[in-house]
Amino acid sequence: MKQKIVVKVTMNTDKKSRKAMQIAVSISGVESVSFVGSDKDQIAVTGEGIDSVELTRLLRKRIGYTELVSVGPVEEKKPESKESKPVEAQMQFNPYEYYYNGYDVPYYYYKY
Repeated sequence: MKQKIVVKVTMNTDKKSRKAMQIAVSISGVESVSFVGSDKDQIAVTGEGIDSVELTRLLRKRIGYTELVSVGPVEEKKPESKESKPVEAQMQFNPYEYYYNGYDVPYYYYKY
């Protein structure tokens, strides 16, 4: 079962954020890593069989202050099924409408 782990890490520079990303990717079972939060100071890791304690420990050891925010299952998006009904084209013949004959002069067709 896929799980999503969100970890808050204090990253002051781009170098630390890249290093945190490399650490998160190096753990077995990780499928995707992304920065989330208003200041992009949280890392969201998704995958199967990820050890959240090991992830937090490695980030604390190599980056600095790290806080485990949440661990939970991934919310899968259900595809919306749009059932379209076949539309039948119904052409109704109106004998009193006029047609152009190519010279921009309308002529009328009447059914008697």
